[in-house]
Amino acid sequence: MANIKSAKKRIRVIDKKTARNRRVRNHLKAILKAYDAALDAGEMEQAKELLTKAEKKLMQAAAKGTIHKNAASRKVSRLTKRFNKANA
Repeated sequence: MANIKSAKKRIRVIDKKTARNRRVRNHLKAILKAYDAALDAGEMEQAKELLTKAEKKLMQAAAKGTIHKNAASRKVSRLTKRFNKANA
């Protein structure tokens, strides 16, 4: 356990950031899972809505530093590619 006041504060800050990042990643996983389910079921309208929602949330997570911006762009690209392939 830290004894110095600034080290104690860093521990508190890191705990808050870790909790926020975990919450954001879990939310992303849920959205992506719902998108996959809609795509597998052939519900294109719902999949399209979830795709836009997933893109927004991925970019927000990248902006906050939860995930890397290139990783977010790559995921969006792959999701869009899958949607277009299933839609064709």
